[in-house]
Amino acid sequence: MTTKIIMDTDPGIDDAAAIAVAINNPEIELELISTVAGNVTVDKTTKNAMKLVKFFNANVPVAGGAEQPLIKPFEDAARVHGESGMPGYDFGPEPTDIPVNNAVDTLYKTIMANEEPIVLVPTGSYTNVALLLKEHPDVKSKIEKVVAMGGSIGMGNMTSAAEFNVFTDPHAAEILYKSGVPIVMVGLDVTMKALLTQKTLDTIKTLGKPGEMLGAIFSHYYEGHEGGIPMHDVNTLAYLLKPEMYQTTPYWIDVVTEGPAIGETVADIRGAYHNEKTNAEVCVNIDADAFNEWFIDEVKKMKA
Repeated sequence: MTTKIIMDTDPGIDDAAAIAVAINNPEIELELISTVAGNVTVDKTTKNAMKLVKFFNANVPVAGGAEQPLIKPFEDAARVHGESGMPGYDFGPEPTDIPVNNAVDTLYKTIMANEEPIVLVPTGSYTNVALLLKEHPDVKSKIEKVVAMGGSIGMGNMTSAAEFNVFTDPHAAEILYKSGVPIVMVGLDVTMKALLTQKTLDTIKTLGKPGEMLGAIFSHYYEGHEGGIPMHDVNTLAYLLKPEMYQTTPYWIDVVTEGPAIGETVADIRGAYHNEKTNAEVCVNIDADAFNEWFIDEVKKMKA
C-alpha cells in the first residue's frame, strides 16, 4: 500500500533531502513537485527541483509557483542555503525550460484527477497552498491531510517567536489553518531535535552517488548546531512513513499576521479560546536516535 503525495517546496538543502526520500521510498508515490519562493527565489527553487528529478531519473512533473508571499515582502534564506539553494554539488547543465506560474492550476488538476484523496506536503511557505484553497475550495474534499513543515509552539528561528516558513508568508499560513482541512504541524518543536549527528553525516557520504550528493550539499548548510544539523523538511516524510517516532498533541493553532510577533503560531494549549476545538495535530517530540537510523536507511534505498 503506497501513499500518494504532492510536495510543495522551496529547495533548499533540507528540502532536497526530503525530495530525495519521497522519490526513492517505495511506500510513497510522488505525484507532483510544486515550487515556491522561500529559501531562494522561485526560479532557483524550480531549477533545484528539476535537478533532483533528473539526478534520480524520476518521472515526476515540476510546476513553478508563487514568486512572492501574498502580502508580506519576500525575504529569502540564502544566508543559510547559499545563493543557489543547493551549493556544493555539480548537477550538470542548468535546466533551461523552467515552468513558471502554473503551480496552482497544476496542483488543482493533479489532486482532482486522483480517485482517492491525496496527502499534501508543503515544506516551504504556504503561498501556493493558500492560493489553491482560496481559488478552488472544492479541492478540500480531495485532500486527505496536509503534513506541513513549519511553525513552532516554542521558540522561532527567524524571530524569537516565528519559524521561517510561516514567517515568510503568515497570511498564507492563516488561510491554511482556517481552511478546515486536516493538518499535521511538523514544526521546530521536533525538527530542532531531529539533528543528523556527525556519525550519521559521515555514514551518508559512503552510501553511493546519492550519499555523495547529499553529503556535499549538507556540508554547505549554514545551520549547524551543537549535536548536528537539522533536517526540518525531512521530518514531514519521516512522520508519514514512521509516525511512531513522533509524539503529537492536538491544538488549535492561530497565526499572527502583523506586529513584532508576525509569523508566530500560537497554540491554544488551555483550550480556552476555541471552545476546546482543535485544527491541527502538532508534533511535540521525536525519537532523535530512531530518526538518524531511519534516515541512513532511506539513503541506502536511493538510486541515481
